[in-house]
Amino acid sequence: MSPQKKATVVSSTVAAILTIIKLAVGLFSGSVAVLASAIDSILDMFVSIFNYFAISKSEKPADKTFNYGKGKIEALASVIEGTIISMSGLFLLYQAFSKYKNGEVSSYLEISIYVMISSLVITIGLVLYLNYIAKKTHSMVIKADALHYKTDVFSSIAVLLSLLLVSLTGYELFDVIIGSLIALYIIYSAYNLIHSGIMVLLDRALDEEMVINIISIFMSHKDVHSFHHLKTREAANKIFVEAHLVFSDTSISLVKAHKISDLIEDEIEKLNDKKEWHITIHLDPYDDSKVQSK
Repeated sequence: MSPQKKATVVSSTVAAILTIIKLAVGLFSGSVAVLASAIDSILDMFVSIFNYFAISKSEKPADKTFNYGKGKIEALASVIEGTIISMSGLFLLYQAFSKYKNGEVSSYLEISIYVMISSLVITIGLVLYLNYIAKKTHSMVIKADALHYKTDVFSSIAVLLSLLLVSLTGYELFDVIIGSLIALYIIYSAYNLIHSGIMVLLDRALDEEMVINIISIFMSHKDVHSFHHLKTREAANKIFVEAHLVFSDTSISLVKAHKISDLIEDEIEKLNDKKEWHITIHLDPYDDSKVQSK
C-alpha cells in the first residue's frame, strides 16, 4: 500500500472515531459549536474514504483508453471535497441561526469540554502526519486532506473557547457566534481547494518560476537557436512539458539533435526530482512557428 493510501486509511479511521464521540456529545449537549465540529468530522470521514479510491485510480498507469493516466481524478476529488466542505459550512450557519431564533440552551458542558480537548490533541497529531505524507509524496489529495483537518484544529480551539465562555458566563450567544464563525471559516478554507482543483482540470501552466527555469535550460545550449509552442501542465504527481526546439545549424544531424534534447530533458527533470516528468520535444531545423500552429 502506498503512503498516500495509508494516510487516507489513517485519516478515515480517526475521523470515524471523532465523529462518533462528537456527534453523541453534540446531540446531548445542544451545542451548535460541538455539533458543527461533529458534522465536519462526518464529512472528513467520507471525504477521506473518497480520497482513498481517488488515489487508487490516479495511481494506475496509462492505458489505451486513458493515454495520459488518471491523475486528474485527484483534482476532481479536490473540487468535490471543497464543494462538500462549503455546503457543510452553509448548513452550520443555518444551525447557528436556528439555535439563536429558538433560544436553545446547551447542557453537559463539562463533558463537552473534555471531549473537545481530546479531539484537539488527536487532530493535531493527524495534521502533522498528513503534512509529512503530503510533502513526501506531493499528493494534491493528501494536501487537501491535511488542509481540512487543519481547519478542524482551529475549529476545535474555537469550539473549546465557546464551551468555556458559555460555562463561565451562561451566555448562549457565544456558542451561536463562534459556531457561525467556524462555518464561515470552513467555507473560506474550501475556496482554495476548489480553485486549485479546477486549475488542474483546466490544464493551467506550471508556475512562472518553473517555466522560466525550463526556458533557461533550453537557451543554455549553444546549439539551440530558439524555441516555440512551449506548453506545460501538471496532474497529480506528473508534469507534462511540450516544446519545439529550433537548432542553430540547419544541417544538424538527427542523432546529434536527439542527444541534445535528451540532455535538456535530463536537466529539466532535475528541477523537481520528486515528480514524474513527461517531456515531448519536437526537433526543428528552422523556425516554423509562423507557418503552423500546433
